[in-house]
Amino acid sequence: MPCLLLHPSSLFRLPHGPPMKQPVLPADLPRLPRRPRDTSKRDYGRVLIVGGSSGMAGAPALSAIASLRSGAGIVELLVPEQVASIAACFHPCVMTHGLSGRADGTFASDAIDQILERARRADAVAVGPGIGRSESVQLLVQQLWKELPQPAVFDADALWALSQTSQRQLALHAGPRVLTPHAGEMQQFLDVGPLLDRSLLEAAAAAFALTTATVVVLKGPDTFVVDPTRRVHNHTGNPGMATGGAGDVLTGVVAALLGQHSGRNHEEHGLDPFNAARLAAWVHGHAGDIAAETRGEISLIASDILDALPAAFCSFASQSER
Repeated sequence: MPCLLLHPSSLFRLPHGPPMKQPVLPADLPRLPRRPRDTSKRDYGRVLIVGGSSGMAGAPALSAIASLRSGAGIVELLVPEQVASIAACFHPCVMTHGLSGRADGTFASDAIDQILERARRADAVAVGPGIGRSESVQLLVQQLWKELPQPAVFDADALWALSQTSQRQLALHAGPRVLTPHAGEMQQFLDVGPLLDRSLLEAAAAAFALTTATVVVLKGPDTFVVDPTRRVHNHTGNPGMATGGAGDVLTGVVAALLGQHSGRNHEEHGLDPFNAARLAAWVHGHAGDIAAETRGEISLIASDILDALPAAFCSFASQSER
């Protein structure tokens, strides 16, 4: 059916204001190479975003657009067929595919084969934004975790699905894995009671990353990025980013940077999953800070962060060249 394009950020535009103070760029933060003139979209990664369900078509759309704004060459959005016509309306630069769905608007069990088939050409995959909760979704997410050979980031209800199995099982995966939980989502993976102390939760996240051979991006104040051998705190971002959809934007940024790792210059300039996640956290937080300069923290919404991504990447690029 015909639709009006509903880019999530189309209703509001960030007004121009005085330049904000630039955050300190960590000296060891990985840099992105300049793009050569002789290049094509396929050199910068094909990203698949797997998610969406009835009432939550906007979440994977935010991730898809964030991936485009973070440099991905091609972005495909895979959603249940019941919400495909809605998801396709958000942005003309995203290719949308409706896959087998259930009556409740979540993925059907046979969608797994369709996803794996489309993933054969992908450089990175994001799983979880708006995906919902059902038995079929749980099994689908767990199978994607195990079988996808590409770098993949898991977020939102995909984390719930993964938490229903053991850490021993989560250590079995065919490709690099990044998880982006907030504190409550991280608790789902733990066998102990609530860890209210942030340092204890970070220690648990580090142990989880070691056991499962993954990268964990524990969102929160000073987001904690950890893999089996490295750990770092990110210092960009502000309390206004505690808003629905902000995590979906981060997922899209992570996926784009993972996908560019597989691009033309990946052997010389590529980002490993830890550094892709670390750079994504910095850029995402900086975009939130840029948006807060004009919107304020109270009124900040996820599409403001999305709109500020180009400025955040420009800031990153200008500091990288110094």
